[in-house]
Amino acid sequence: MANIVPDSFKKELLLGVHNFNTTGGNTFQLALYTTVTGFSAAGTTNYSVTNETSGAGYSAGGAALTNTTITVDTNVAIVDFSDLTFSSATISASAALIYNITQSSKAVVVLDFGGTKTSTNGDFTIQFPVADASNAIIRIS
Repeated sequence: MANIVPDSFKKELLLGVHNFNTTGGNTFQLALYTTVTGFSAAGTTNYSVTNETSGAGYSAGGAALTNTTITVDTNVAIVDFSDLTFSSATISASAALIYNITQSSKAVVVLDFGGTKTSTNGDFTIQFPVADASNAIIRIS
C-alpha cells in the first residue's frame, strides 16, 4: 500500500481549515501505528487510537512536528517538516498519521512504511524525504 491522502483533507484545504504557516499556523503531530490496515482515503478523517503503537519512549498521540516550511518547486507547492525522533524507544510501527491537533485532530496524511520498523531502547526516527516536487511528503501540483 502507498501513502494515503484522506479525502477529508483535500476538502478541508479548499475550506481553509489547515494552516501550515510556521508563524501563527496550526500545530501538526505525528502518531505511529502498528498497521496501515484500517486507513483509507474515504474513511480516515481524524486521529484515532485504534492500532496506535505503544511502548517505552512513545506517548499516545505521538509528538509535534516542527519547522513547517512551505515552498514551491517546479510549480508544485510543498510542505516540509523537520525529522522527528522518539528517543530511547522500544516500539514497532508500520505506519504514521500526520494530523492537525489545532483543528480537532483532523487527518492530513497516512504514511505507509512498507513494513514494520522497530527500535529497542534506541532512537526511532521519522526522516522526511527531500522537500522537492518529486519527493516531499505533502505536495500539491
